Amino acid sequence: MIDIENIKIDDIPTSAEELKAYEEKFGKNEPETKSEIKRPSEAEIREGMDAQKQAFLDKSPSDEEMKEMVIEELKKIYDPELPVNIYDLGLIYNVECWTNEVSLMKWCKVTMTLTSATCSMSEVIVDLVKSISKRLEYLENVDVDIVFNPPWDQSKMSDEAKLAMGML
Repeated sequence: MIDIENIKIDDIPTSAEELKAYEEKFGKNEPETKSEIKRPSEAEIREGMDAQKQAFLDKSPSDEEMKEMVIEELKKIYDPELPVNIYDLGLIYNVECWTNEVSLMKWCKVTMTLTSATCSMSEVIVDLVKSISKRLEYLENVDVDIVFNPPWDQSKMSDEAKLAMGML
């Protein structure tokens, strides 16, 4: 049990009381929108770039292609307690990819939730998502943002996941 008087940002709330204390201290953890973060486009990054760097960018996938590649990798990660991958389970709320201005490699941010705030496998799932960067060429980093608002429920599951769970 977490001491709600001294709750820390990296504590994972495990009860409604702890979640309320967490939100009061740190605010509701709502996903950021793309409009809140200004990242340069690939065209802006290319401006003034030498031929060698341009050739590197020409070989690498676009931001949208990288997003699709990350989603395919997310579909290979299964919830350790369920026979369904985390993407079809509806745990993934957003995948955003962009080109890092310095390294020219892709970075991605995965905004996701868990089936419950008390998920005992949360660290395993997050580590598996972060490890996608080790499996995809041109992907330097995957940042994972765990949110609990909106809360997960069965309506977020794909039809394939519902079928696998015997719900259809």
